[in-house]
Amino acid sequence: MIKAIKRLRWACWEWLAKFLARSYIVGPELEDAMEAYRRMAKEGTASTICYWNIEDDAPEQVAAAYCRAIDALGQEKATCYLSIKAPALHFDRVLHQQVAERARQNGVRLHFDSLAPETADETFSLIAGLLPVHPDLGCTLPGRWRRSLADADWAVERDARVRVVKGQWVDPAWPEADMREGFLAVIDRLAGRAVHVAVATHDAPLAKEALARLRKKNTPCELELLFGLPMRPARAVAQEAEVPVRIYLPYGHGWVPYIISQAYKNPKILWWVFKDLF
Repeated sequence: MIKAIKRLRWACWEWLAKFLARSYIVGPELEDAMEAYRRMAKEGTASTICYWNIEDDAPEQVAAAYCRAIDALGQEKATCYLSIKAPALHFDRVLHQQVAERARQNGVRLHFDSLAPETADETFSLIAGLLPVHPDLGCTLPGRWRRSLADADWAVERDARVRVVKGQWVDPAWPEADMREGFLAVIDRLAGRAVHVAVATHDAPLAKEALARLRKKNTPCELELLFGLPMRPARAVAQEAEVPVRIYLPYGHGWVPYIISQAYKNPKILWWVFKDLF
C-alpha cells in the first residue's frame, strides 16, 4: 500500500513537472527554435538555442540533434549560438569532437551549460581538449560553487566566453553559500579580464550590480534571460546600462527528466517545481 502511494505521488509530480516544462521551451522541434530565433532577431534581440533531451536519449541521438541545429544556424549565418550539455553526450570525446568540428565549419559558437557539480571536472576537461578544434567556446560558472573563482581564472587564461548564473545545484563543499554574493564574486573575478561575460539572471537588482561592475572595468557583457520567465524588470536594467539582451531558447523535451531524477536525491526540488506553478 505504501509503495503504491509513493508511485502515485511521483506520477503526480512528474505530470506536474511536464505541465510546467511547456512554459520553458519554445517547442519540441528545431524549427520551433529557429522561428523563435528569427522572431527575436527581427526585434533586435540576440538569442541562444539549446536542445533539451531526455535522459533516455542515446548520446548519438543528442549529438545528431546538436549537429542539425549547427547546420541550421550556419545556413542562416545566424548570430545565435548553440548551448550544449556534456552529460547528454555521456562526455564522449569523439562525439564532442564531431560537434565542435561541425560548429567550426559552420562558424557557430558553442557554449557548455553547467549541470551538477560532479560533472564540472569532465566538462572543463572536454572544453580544454576542444579549444584547438574550435576556439569559439564558452562555459558557465555558477555563483554558488566554491570552485567557480578558479574556473573563472581558467576561462580568462583561455579567452573563453563566460556565462555567470546563480546555480541550480548546491555545492556539497559549500552548502551554505549565498548565491547572490557568490555571483558577484565571480563577476569581480572576471571584470576587466574576460573577453566576454553574459550575466544570466532574472534578479533585476543583481543584474544591475553585476553589469555595473563589468562596465566599470570595460568588460564586454550582455544580459542573458531564460525564455518563459518574467523579463520586463531585467530588460529595463539592461536598457539603462546600455548592454544587449540575449534570450536562451530551449526546445525539445524540457527539463522534466533532470528535475525528476534530481528530486529523488533532493526533495526540495519538488517544492521549487510547485512554486513555479504560481
